[in-house]
Amino acid sequence: MTDQTWIPEGVDPERPSIARIYDFYLGGNHNLPADREAAREVIEVMPELPDIMRINRAFLRRCAGMRNFLDLGSGIPTAGNVHEIAQAVDPTARVVYVDSDPVAVAHSREILSGNDRALVVAADLREPEAVLGHPEVNRLLLLGLGEPIAVLMSAVLHFVPDDDEAAALIAAYRHAMPSGSYLAISHASHRQESAERVGRAADQYSRTVAPMKLRTLDDVASLLKGFELVDPGIVYCSQWRPDPEDGPVGPSPLPQLCALARKV
Repeated sequence: MTDQTWIPEGVDPERPSIARIYDFYLGGNHNLPADREAAREVIEVMPELPDIMRINRAFLRRCAGMRNFLDLGSGIPTAGNVHEIAQAVDPTARVVYVDSDPVAVAHSREILSGNDRALVVAADLREPEAVLGHPEVNRLLLLGLGEPIAVLMSAVLHFVPDDDEAAALIAAYRHAMPSGSYLAISHASHRQESAERVGRAADQYSRTVAPMKLRTLDDVASLLKGFELVDPGIVYCSQWRPDPEDGPVGPSPLPQLCALARKV
């Protein structure tokens, strides 16, 4: 996209953005030259990264089924948005997107205009009290009435490199979630045979975009204390209840761990 009139005032177009890079990986057009350059540098090290992002999005689609969704670090709306998926199943489903990127927020507002059951809030997922205390979040998701919600943390926790902070964040959201609620997460990881290459890609992200930390299956499991894992547990995204529409599952899964967990 060469026309940059869509960029909100105050956004530095020379600084890569996590949300806009994700948009690029998914084939969207709300990204800038700096984002594409940073993305391509990572792809040189890890060519399968766009496929990982698409499989990650497919995992979210397979998790649909709740009526209330809180999508943390939602990014820029592109194909297969949560509200499109959820409201296709249940037109009464309610969705709140949360992101701190002004481009993501601006485009979410544009796309959600006229949809009274979906909205976006400009907030940082690292500030759970501000997110959960936001009047629009409470109004749409009816948090005070104890109705279960689905909290989505899709490809965001690896940008919280401190283990204690990541665990505290999940604990804060878990505490506010009514019983019967679900947490869906996906997290960058690595397999033994690809550890060096995936590590170089993570280092590239850390240098050019934001600090990033890969976590093992055991690491992710430790973050989900207090939840009950839904079968098949913590697996690579392509292995989580695969749908024939998503294509065949290859013999060597791509290194993105996924899980759906229930608050009892």
